[in-house]
Amino acid sequence: DHSSKNAQKNENSLEPLGSPRNRKILARWNPLESCRPVIDEAPVFYPTVEEFEDTLGYITKIRRKAEAYGICRIVPPSSWIPPCPLKDKSVWEHAKFSTRVQQVDLLQNREPMRKKRGRKRKRRRHSKMGTSRRCPNSEGSESNTTSNSDEKFGFQSGSDFTLDEFEKYASHFKERYFGINDVVEDITIKQNAGWEPSVEEIEGEYWRIVEQPTDEVEVYYGADLETGAFGSGFPKASSFTSESESNKYVVSGWNLNNFPRLPGSTLGFEECEISGVLVPWVYVGMCFSSFCWHVEDHHLYSLNYLHWGDPKIWYGVPGSHASDLENAMRKHLPDLFKEQPGLLHDLVTQLSPSILKAEGLPVYRVVQHSGEFVLTFPRAYHSGFNCGFNCAEAVNVAPVDWLEHGQSAVELYSQQRHKTSLSHDKLLLAAAREAIRVLWELSVLEEETPRNLSWKSVCGEDGILSRAVKKRVLIEEERINQLPTHFQFLKMGNDFDLKNEKECFSCFYDLHLSAACCKCSPDRFACLKHAKVLCSCESDNRFVLLRYNMDELKTLVEALELKSDALKAWALEDLRSASANEMDSNPSDFDQVRQTSEMNCLKENKHQSCSPITKYEDSVTVNEDHVVQKCCFDLNLDGLSDENGSDLQQISGSHENSSVLMIDEVGKCTDEQRRSETVRLGSYSDSDVSHISSYKDYPTCSRNVGNPCSSGGSKLFGVDLSYPHSSFPLNLVPKAETGDSSRQSFSIPKLRICVDPMNYGTVVFGKLWCNKQAIFPKGFTSRVKFFDVFNPNKISSYISEILDVGLLGPFFKVTLEECPSESFANVSAEKCWEMVLHKLNHEIISQSNLGKQGLPPLQPVESINGLEMFGFLSSPIVQAIEALDPNHQCLEYWNHKLSFKEEEEHLTTSHKYQ
Repeated sequence: DHSSKNAQKNENSLEPLGSPRNRKILARWNPLESCRPVIDEAPVFYPTVEEFEDTLGYITKIRRKAEAYGICRIVPPSSWIPPCPLKDKSVWEHAKFSTRVQQVDLLQNREPMRKKRGRKRKRRRHSKMGTSRRCPNSEGSESNTTSNSDEKFGFQSGSDFTLDEFEKYASHFKERYFGINDVVEDITIKQNAGWEPSVEEIEGEYWRIVEQPTDEVEVYYGADLETGAFGSGFPKASSFTSESESNKYVVSGWNLNNFPRLPGSTLGFEECEISGVLVPWVYVGMCFSSFCWHVEDHHLYSLNYLHWGDPKIWYGVPGSHASDLENAMRKHLPDLFKEQPGLLHDLVTQLSPSILKAEGLPVYRVVQHSGEFVLTFPRAYHSGFNCGFNCAEAVNVAPVDWLEHGQSAVELYSQQRHKTSLSHDKLLLAAAREAIRVLWELSVLEEETPRNLSWKSVCGEDGILSRAVKKRVLIEEERINQLPTHFQFLKMGNDFDLKNEKECFSCFYDLHLSAACCKCSPDRFACLKHAKVLCSCESDNRFVLLRYNMDELKTLVEALELKSDALKAWALEDLRSASANEMDSNPSDFDQVRQTSEMNCLKENKHQSCSPITKYEDSVTVNEDHVVQKCCFDLNLDGLSDENGSDLQQISGSHENSSVLMIDEVGKCTDEQRRSETVRLGSYSDSDVSHISSYKDYPTCSRNVGNPCSSGGSKLFGVDLSYPHSSFPLNLVPKAETGDSSRQSFSIPKLRICVDPMNYGTVVFGKLWCNKQAIFPKGFTSRVKFFDVFNPNKISSYISEILDVGLLGPFFKVTLEECPSESFANVSAEKCWEMVLHKLNHEIISQSNLGKQGLPPLQPVESINGLEMFGFLSSPIVQAIEALDPNHQCLEYWNHKLSFKEEEEHLTTSHKYQ
């Protein structure tokens, strides 16, 4: 048991004598030496109830005013008071969390570690606090914890506490530090009982400790606590109780568990749950516990909510002055930066706002109270400290306007050789593709919705998304043009970084868009800036993988600028990619689709061969015992070109039992071979057999990879814009009014329904709370997988729940888990899921009309049962719910069950005697 282990570990008797928890608190407040900085306040915003409904919309609204300050405070409407699960007794008194020991008096004024090595820290007056310090944490993996070598200043590992224990220690520390009847320079300070220092008095004392330390002051800080392990201060669907009022907080955009992936945030395209970025962190503070000057990873926005407790004081510098702050820090702390050039990444160094203001920097102050948010903007440095016991939670978000800042961040990280947390190019391209898909829908359906208008607002020649993509494309073009002329350009496969993100061996630059490689080291890659120094091999062995050539990337920019031909080309390419992905997941259908595609091509081009618009010459990396011949294939088809009577040769690699079918230029392949394997074209992967495709029509000695291969210039990605569907399989979606048997053959089998109960709720005794088929507990919650109503090709999770709406009885609600704003509610479970089906079928028809492939068939109403989707036909769930009503007070349900059982027994008896 984890908690019991922690409890045993953290008995006070087992802690080192020198830990703050085991020392007397002898340092005292010195009000006569107060160093409170005099700086301007950051703006405070008070959204109305209506404004508060649209989280990212409101942030966009205030951005123009607030971004110039780097930081601002947002006070929710007075009615917005979310319940805090961390206050539950089971958490408050039993859940343990780790802490760090912060030496507040050393945050600014300290010697470099090399000067301190070999001698103990000098004790100042009032320093009779203990005899020794704890050894540095040998397992400290975070940037602001110390290492075994003690070469780097950081925060040591502290005690483990429960919230109850930490509150008591924090209160004791604050009472002792700001005690009554303390004598300071012969002046007796007497205070009334119950007196507490003001925020301004605490602030003045904090900066006195940091700037002019006379005592050792050490505090604990429960920082960076993962909500996945410790728990979130916001309610989640999985912990949702029977109170219907709490539901609005579960789905709220201001709930930090939902915030990073809200519609309009590019972090929604990130597949991984990155802790601290997409998964919130909790912070449990005490008086003087500090967060030092830093910017967010990738210069993201951050949002911090103070759940309860004493205020938190913040200081912010706008992102436009980030470099000035860094220069000021280096100027005033030269020895520390000389020893540790990346000091600001470690979050262990303060510098007084008074000093920064004297250097001409704009510095602003925020006092955050319980129940308030603090928003920081891209690359805005911020720092601060806590005024006493409190609990906060924070996470990041990335609206489209962040993309330009994110690009600057990864370029800066590359210069500093600093590792990245996420793939910026992947988010950028995903946002661009989503915008193009929505714009294409808008142009075809001519239906304006808030969603497509939102994406349209960031496109156009001066749109923020268009600018961000254009900037990235220009960077890529410049770097390609600077490569040596002998480099070969090869097509990067879609699975290149599918399982593991690739980074430059030298500067850790993300390689989603392009990568330099060599045959000598198949697992070693470089960015285009470091392609020349990847290895010392002959130039013939080196090549550059490109996800898109420059012509394609420039067309992407034109599509975002709303140029119709480019928009059509990219929209169709994305549809084609979606179809290819569907065929990867359904290999048995691949050959049928290929044949259909070939027939279409022949019909559209009666007097010409289906020759490729862009052919790729094959270059293959294999194990030494494999030999693979060169080949070519037709990217204008979803199948293979038989132009040269090509043959398929299977070559198996040992890695993950993968196999790749390659084309031999001599014989012919059999249909059985084609059907038995998934054909992977133009991919460079981690498998032992890696298939890399080069641009055959591009001279290998030329850097101009943007040269279109089509003689007519009317084709892109192998798609003929004159015949937009000629290279795509026929629509596999069965239309309701047709009985085309060929389409029915592609029907996806009925999903196996598996319901995961999340909360059984409580039984309510009333006529509406049960029927003959089921009991409907108040607060019941379950999860089930079904076709996504926004992307029918995808299977997503839905949360089904029962709410209490007073006299109307139970209210059934189904919510798409990935998009909490998309919900379906009704007075019956059956009607709820009928609404889901209606929305799903509408989306299938819409995407079908756009030519999207691989869609599931239209789902008839009888294909699912609402009671089954909620879980009320699942035996284990039924038994658990029945156990909630041991006295059988849900009469209609139990009477029907009893009569049914008697009837069944009667039939069994009759059958026996017959």
